[in-house]
Amino acid sequence: MPFIETDDINIYYEKTGEGPSLIFAHGFAGNHLSWWQQIPFFSQSYECVTYDQRSFGLTKDNIDSPMGRTKFGDDLKSLLDNLNIDKTNIVSHSMGARSAISFALKNPERVTSVVISGSNGGSTNDKSRDIRKHHLINVNNNKQRPKALSDSFIISEPEKTFLFKQIMRINPHHKKDFLSVNPNLNTSTSLKLNESKIPILFMVGNEDTLVNPETIKIASDLIVNSQFIGLDGVGHSVYYEKPDLYNKLVMGFLKKHQLEHQTLH
Repeated sequence: MPFIETDDINIYYEKTGEGPSLIFAHGFAGNHLSWWQQIPFFSQSYECVTYDQRSFGLTKDNIDSPMGRTKFGDDLKSLLDNLNIDKTNIVSHSMGARSAISFALKNPERVTSVVISGSNGGSTNDKSRDIRKHHLINVNNNKQRPKALSDSFIISEPEKTFLFKQIMRINPHHKKDFLSVNPNLNTSTSLKLNESKIPILFMVGNEDTLVNPETIKIASDLIVNSQFIGLDGVGHSVYYEKPDLYNKLVMGFLKKHQLEHQTLH
């Protein structure tokens, strides 16, 4: 099994295809297997790298001093360094945006473009923070817990829903507050992302119950070099529920900015 060794852990990864680099960073309910509907498509044009983030899938956290999500960005850098990848596109979902944005903010010269689904990437303002606060209150008061998949998908696609759950169960158990954000945090990544001029595509399912879609639209509005796409009839995991549409939209975005990057250089 392919692992790369960092200063404190071993990161599991898989590499498929040839071409410009394309990294996939999974969400909380996933791991490297989550992208099974993307890799056969994108590997025809890109060198695709999927990996298990720290404490997910086959990548264990440091036993003596677990760092969790605080090291996600550094882990991505270690992965790229070990694979001799100087510059890459990053496709991220939900929690994976923490890795993508953390890495991009520290290493903007190494990022061609970023795709984010189901996350604001830390790009917020007072309005979006207020929306998120009330959204969380409604979620906590709701007896039916929000899901990573929409109700309509769960009903119409029982086999794929089962597979989604099986992939998720490969992950070790995490504490409830693993992804918790300081409620008093009022900073935004938008300023530095604007300075970086990295092209960003924000995507969200309009039936997403884990995040309020309006906060994703606001995140995109705050970043000049970004694009927003909302998908009707889709829940949180847009890449999983509508893979053909997701792949088509992401490919169009990647090709556009790959061409612009080549023209400039």
